[in-house]
Amino acid sequence: MGEPVEERIEFLAAEISRHSELYYNHSAPEISDSDFDALWDELKQLDPENEVLHKVGPEPLPGTVKVEHMFPMRSLDKGTTDDDLTHFVTQSTSGGIQYLAQPKLDGSALSLEYVAGNLHRAATRGSGERGEDVTLNAKLVANIPTRLNHPYTIHVRGEVVMPLAIYEEKYSHVSPNPRNLCSGALRQKHGEGKAKASDLVFCAYDVKFPKDSPEVRFDSELLHWLQKVGIEPAPWQIFQSENPQDEMIKYTEEWSLKRSSYEYEIDGIVFKLDELNHRERLGETAHHPRWALAWKFPSQEAHSVLLDVDWQTGRTGSVTPVARIAPQMVGGVTVENVTLHNVGEVERLGIKIGDKVKITRRGDVIPKIIENLGQASSTDLDNRFHADGTPFSGALSFQNIIIPEECPACNRKLIMEGAFLRCLALECDARTARALTYWCRTLEMDGIGEKLIEALLEKSLIETIADLYRLNHSQLSKLDRMGDKSANNVLEELAKTRTLNLAKFLHALGMERIGPEVATAISQHFISLDNILGWIETGDDEELTVIDGIGEKVAAIFREGISKRKSLIIELTELITVIDETESSSGIFDGKSFCITGTLSRPRKEIALAIKSLGGKVVSSVSGNLDYLVAGESAGSKLEKAKNLEVNILDENDLETLMNGATNPTSEESIQKSSSSTGTLDDWM
Repeated sequence: MGEPVEERIEFLAAEISRHSELYYNHSAPEISDSDFDALWDELKQLDPENEVLHKVGPEPLPGTVKVEHMFPMRSLDKGTTDDDLTHFVTQSTSGGIQYLAQPKLDGSALSLEYVAGNLHRAATRGSGERGEDVTLNAKLVANIPTRLNHPYTIHVRGEVVMPLAIYEEKYSHVSPNPRNLCSGALRQKHGEGKAKASDLVFCAYDVKFPKDSPEVRFDSELLHWLQKVGIEPAPWQIFQSENPQDEMIKYTEEWSLKRSSYEYEIDGIVFKLDELNHRERLGETAHHPRWALAWKFPSQEAHSVLLDVDWQTGRTGSVTPVARIAPQMVGGVTVENVTLHNVGEVERLGIKIGDKVKITRRGDVIPKIIENLGQASSTDLDNRFHADGTPFSGALSFQNIIIPEECPACNRKLIMEGAFLRCLALECDARTARALTYWCRTLEMDGIGEKLIEALLEKSLIETIADLYRLNHSQLSKLDRMGDKSANNVLEELAKTRTLNLAKFLHALGMERIGPEVATAISQHFISLDNILGWIETGDDEELTVIDGIGEKVAAIFREGISKRKSLIIELTELITVIDETESSSGIFDGKSFCITGTLSRPRKEIALAIKSLGGKVVSSVSGNLDYLVAGESAGSKLEKAKNLEVNILDENDLETLMNGATNPTSEESIQKSSSSTGTLDDWM
């Protein structure tokens, strides 16, 4: 019997948030775009109103300078088939309307704000509503002008990309794709990124006007206008026939053929209605405009033969199968190792050693097996070559895949959790090595990577994260290939992380499902590490479920993770300083506590966040110290208890009245986009 629908929804929402965080804020995707879209589509089917589906991306990381987008940077609806294109045309027009197409550049989205013709600010897309200020690095991008040809105030949207020729020449050895380098170069501090911003190119696709705008009918006219003011758009094509979908389908076929030879990496084509008035009539959802579609190329697939399966233990204890296959070229890369994800995937595919398999390599992430094609023959191994060009000489054998009962790293007994095998021993060698590596990577310690961690473990110089901070120069300098200067560099990197804020500390511990976004939310709730340690002794998991993005499962995982690491945490606090999180908000609810119960018209988490934004504290239980109980329908025992304790009881209207009295719109919130037009396009030239 499958997991309950509610649990599946919670899992999907958490995974979408986690992978968005990895993609947008860390340029480190763990899954392909297609796999992400599959998670999205499943959640949309199960819970179409889920708040995660209405977010474009995660909030910028704590500690970065935030920028509120005057014009939200929406995501786009996606399609992959001819039918999707036909449906888009049918839904957006009855025929005879003009469409515009541009290649879907696979880089990093950027917004440029010009004031009186001068580049005032550049920001990443972030959550769509709020991005990260990257002005200094954006000014280094070769074709971004710091001053326009005319003194206009405009917001330009586009994509920062890296020419593939530059990527192959300079950077292919440091990153699996140009997209990650673009994001890193824009968001780097003090020039420490893997790529230089001067090696990037900006391609525009849209322009917005805060006040007056030229009098134009088509978006394509604005693209011409951008060229005249000094900003180069991505190339575009216009479709004007009575049946534009036929031309558009043909256009996707043409781009599919020339994709590999194009100067930038692209993953599809963006189709948009060209007529601006028609766009306004169609409008948009919270997530995407109805007048545009991102048509994405099919994934890159190939056939190979499964030769063997190895099992590896990760930092969270998950033991996953890695398939060894006969060398196969996929998307220009020779692939010999692919993922099988988990035991459930092995069973679903019904796969055995010696089977012919279909593999895919989407979005330059780890390739995966997607289909079992039955038993292979010896001819399926013919004409295979390793990545270094040497001929493949493997033999074909047939046998079942053996599911291990013991951890391949520490030989302790494994347990099954759903479709996953897990090693529960925190002291497992593989978990220790990966946890140490994760700590160092999360805290961006240059020069402390897997090889050094393995050497330190092999020499028994460290066993835990805390031991890193006990290392001295004498110990480090005796390691192979570790001279005096390198040893000093390692100690300097460790010294930089002897003071951490609470959110960064929680994230770096490497607990499952506790990424930077969740860690920040939890730290803002508890404020101090002492409060967290006190909570695991006396509190309940429900206290965390009022936090946006945290359900019962994540709360339980966090409690268990902290409990298992308590001795390590105490040991670490003797060596490093964990700074309390600052209070996130203050207001008229300062010092007031609220408990929320019953069925309400809005999600409970949404109401809790609104209360906290005004300085209130949201708790999970009713006591004599509680200031307010917010009660909806079917409030139950908490309502009765509150009445007995003479706690103030509010319904939603009462709460809304209190909150409305507390809020005063700022001048920025009152700004509205002017709809006036002042002259023709020629007048604006």
